[in-house]
Amino acid sequence: MRMIHCADLHLDSKMSKLEHRSRERKAELLQTFEDMIAFGAAHGVDAVLIAGDLFDTKNVSRTASNAVLSYIRSNPQMQFYYLKGNHDNDNFLAEVEKLPENLHMFQKDWSYYNLGGITIAGVELCAENAGSIYHSLVLDTSRFNVVMLHGQEAEAMGKDRAEVVHLKSLQNKGIDYLALGHVHSYKQKQLDARGTYCYPGCLEGRGFDECGEHGFVLLDIDGENRKYTHQFIPFAKRRLYTVEADISDCTTSAEIVPCISAALEAEGCEKSSLVKIVLTGTVDVECEKDLDYLLSRFRNDYYFVKMEDQSRLRVSLEDYRLDETLKGEFIRLVMADTGLSEEDKATIIRYGLQALAGEEVE
Repeated sequence: MRMIHCADLHLDSKMSKLEHRSRERKAELLQTFEDMIAFGAAHGVDAVLIAGDLFDTKNVSRTASNAVLSYIRSNPQMQFYYLKGNHDNDNFLAEVEKLPENLHMFQKDWSYYNLGGITIAGVELCAENAGSIYHSLVLDTSRFNVVMLHGQEAEAMGKDRAEVVHLKSLQNKGIDYLALGHVHSYKQKQLDARGTYCYPGCLEGRGFDECGEHGFVLLDIDGENRKYTHQFIPFAKRRLYTVEADISDCTTSAEIVPCISAALEAEGCEKSSLVKIVLTGTVDVECEKDLDYLLSRFRNDYYFVKMEDQSRLRVSLEDYRLDETLKGEFIRLVMADTGLSEEDKATIIRYGLQALAGEEVE
């Protein structure tokens, strides 16, 4: 028996922070979901486990709703087990007169499905059942048991919090594979002596808090002997990178460019990637640093580029102690203010020097 375990697809996500690329990326998320199903069809997959957050918003577009239902209906050889997550609701099924026969849902109480001698159990976590569902789970330990849940892993029981999966309460229940959703990065660990638990992560990274490889998990299960193999399949169309470039001691934007280039080359970012360049290090307060120019210098090298300046400013009072110009007097005045932090002093001085030089201050 071959299964795909995916979660946190967040279809219909607006991704407004990607600016001019947001609509295209929204469409790509839906395309990647279709491609994953096509992969399943081509590789003899019997079932797709969707462990929550198939959609990102409660008001699902007709495009996304129709596409998902079409993909499911057009692959009757695969069974789809859809467990709603904290971002999901029933809106995308509201106008559907009859669900596809190969789409199986879960409720607030445990649902159990039999697929070729394998049990697939799942329940939607909520405030009402969060403290009771662990005691009501009943599995036949002679079978291969897959359990689906959506929530953040936790070792200990909390105060009936929804969206928290209490791992210890699931130990020694006869679980062979605990298919989880909610965490957006891949993770697989031992649950107990018998079973493992796994987060497949999101199918596509949507922001720079989701860098790295993304995809789904492919399972090959021997239900009769209660054995399985597990493989993470990188599948995202695009990868996101956060690249730190140390610009210490640079004095001009022109000098900063090769520092950024070296950092990007070392990271090995593909042209199809989304890249956030973070400037780090310490530069002199009078460093000429034009972020618009730097961003334009690299914007066309990748699918999407964002720049963030986290570099610190250095002010040497000794350099201006004997400076009798207005600039020197201004710097000495700011440096003598005991009510300001060193970082605030440097920022005020930088803006002041830009104003004195007639530059635009942002």
